[in-house]
Amino acid sequence: MDSPSQQQRIVVGINGSLNSLVALQRAGTEARLTGRRLLAVLVWRPYDTDPPSRTDRSPLKGTRTAAMRLLKDILNDVFAATDDAVPISGLVISGTAGRTLVQIANKETDLLVIGGGHHRRLRRWRSPVAHYCLTHATCPVLAVPPPTLQLDLEALTRKKRLGLVRGG
Repeated sequence: MDSPSQQQRIVVGINGSLNSLVALQRAGTEARLTGRRLLAVLVWRPYDTDPPSRTDRSPLKGTRTAAMRLLKDILNDVFAATDDAVPISGLVISGTAGRTLVQIANKETDLLVIGGGHHRRLRRWRSPVAHYCLTHATCPVLAVPPPTLQLDLEALTRKKRLGLVRGG
């Protein structure tokens, strides 16, 4: 029989972005510390024809098979080197990311972990998925901020677009 903590879940939304990988690592740490089960959810949109890609910043598009392959690769990349006994499962589901994650993390005892993007002025979230989850979830939500490297790369890209940095 499962202990009460193993019946509780940590649901983490992933899409292959650097921010979602950091959220997945954080969710794994939370699962390890609390003894909860970890459910990694990859939401994709079946009506588009482009295959999913780790570098694509748009919602995942493509075939279910490609989405399942991406989920497997991500979980292997993040957890293969650890010998922790974190109970983990994956779910590939079609839909809209924010709404789907909130529907899955529907118990008060769940914890929903998402890549939070970063906060803009006037309290607007840069990530529409993070905004939706934070405003609609019935369980606690942990919005993991992006890693410093991602913020530095975005700042450099903005400077290059404005012509403030030379070189390529």
